[in-house]
Amino acid sequence: MRPRSPALITLAFVALAASAVACTIPVFRYALDRWPADAFRLVVPAAMAKQPDIAKMLVPLIGNPPANIKIETAKDASVKDAQLLFGTFDAPPIWSGAVNAESLQKLLESPARTELIKRILTGESVIWVFADNGTPEDKTEFDRISKRLRYLQQVVALPPQDPNDPDSQLGAGPPLKLELTAVRVSMKDEAEKLFCAMLAGTKCAEALAKGEPFAAPVFGRGRVLGSFPLKDLDDAALEDITMFLTGRCSCRVKNQSPGWDVLLKVDWDSALEKAQAEAPAVKKNSAVKPEAVRIEPKTK
Repeated sequence: MRPRSPALITLAFVALAASAVACTIPVFRYALDRWPADAFRLVVPAAMAKQPDIAKMLVPLIGNPPANIKIETAKDASVKDAQLLFGTFDAPPIWSGAVNAESLQKLLESPARTELIKRILTGESVIWVFADNGTPEDKTEFDRISKRLRYLQQVVALPPQDPNDPDSQLGAGPPLKLELTAVRVSMKDEAEKLFCAMLAGTKCAEALAKGEPFAAPVFGRGRVLGSFPLKDLDDAALEDITMFLTGRCSCRVKNQSPGWDVLLKVDWDSALEKAQAEAPAVKKNSAVKPEAVRIEPKTK
């Protein structure tokens, strides 16, 4: 067995240190209920932003946008291309280019991100997104990790919920349940390259550039706990991550928790209220089989 990584050891210490004061809501659900998604910054050159057709396209993204994105005008007049930046940490742009109808759509949406939103709103606890090259070796690793997730789903128990605890009231959304799932996304798929860059963050940015497969657990309103090369995801690592995300939430303040968000086009408050209204009741001790799928690249 490989030694546990410093990041995973940190997760374990954070969970243990604060368990005495934690509410009973598991981390993944607390994030869904109470952590708004951090906004990405779309910095647009002043000359570009003044063009009437572009200004018109940007209007819906200003004020109360349908996605976690913030429009800014570049202060440097020499900047020629628009840039998309993470909103909460310093990192190189994950996209740059001209703003038009096609580029805006790619910034805001992709098939895999649409699937991710759907899964979150149906109550899936943690969705592991695998960015790989579609090789037989990648499939072997994917199957290995998926098998471990199926095992963890059977043996991990959510914290008991006290309906009378004012600090542990669930927000609007699907019924609380434990469901660990996995999705494969091709790093070669043009429609998903930006999504893969969001998942990689800074930790796996180099791996992404080299075409090395990695995986990222996503929960809450599109929050990524971290990105991990597949070779680092042994049984111990998967257990640490699962126990942290399904354990009692100790990080009441979002920035005390590790991770970052991906850019998703969804009105979470409205979507969660709708999910609650439409969701069927979940029976106690009902077994849910983890689903593992691959998002196939679109062919022209």
